[in-house]
Amino acid sequence: MKRFIKFIIILFPWFLSSLIPIDKNYYKNLNLPWFAPPSFTFGIIWTILYILIAISIYKITNNKKDIPNSYKYTLLFNYIANQSFQPLFFYFKNNFLGFISCIITFITSLFLYKETKDLNKNCAKFLTPYIIFTLYATILSLSIYILNIN
Repeated sequence: MKRFIKFIIILFPWFLSSLIPIDKNYYKNLNLPWFAPPSFTFGIIWTILYILIAISIYKITNNKKDIPNSYKYTLLFNYIANQSFQPLFFYFKNNFLGFISCIITFITSLFLYKETKDLNKNCAKFLTPYIIFTLYATILSLSIYILNIN
């Protein structure tokens, strides 16, 4: 039971930005590129990615007694960048800042992968889908920004 509670404690913060009220029609009313998925798929994809990230963090924190500060800082910066997208894009309706958030999230996800891999190669594998999707999200966000410049 302790393991489950620890996992939930690690997982929960990743969903905090979803508590911010958003205009769900904002995304639908934008000019979207041909490769933009339906809006409902994002919730499914991010839930899966957050679970994979939490598994990676859980395994690192269980296997290592002395976690390097570089890992902690990288994880913190990635978390902040990740969580900033929702308010910047949906609450403030700023496509450019949403794009910047995506770029930073992608870059910090690469650093997080490297830091995780240095600690445990198997734990890093859980982050691979996150890197792939943040790259996709960055390309999508850039496309949305360009298609909606006034």
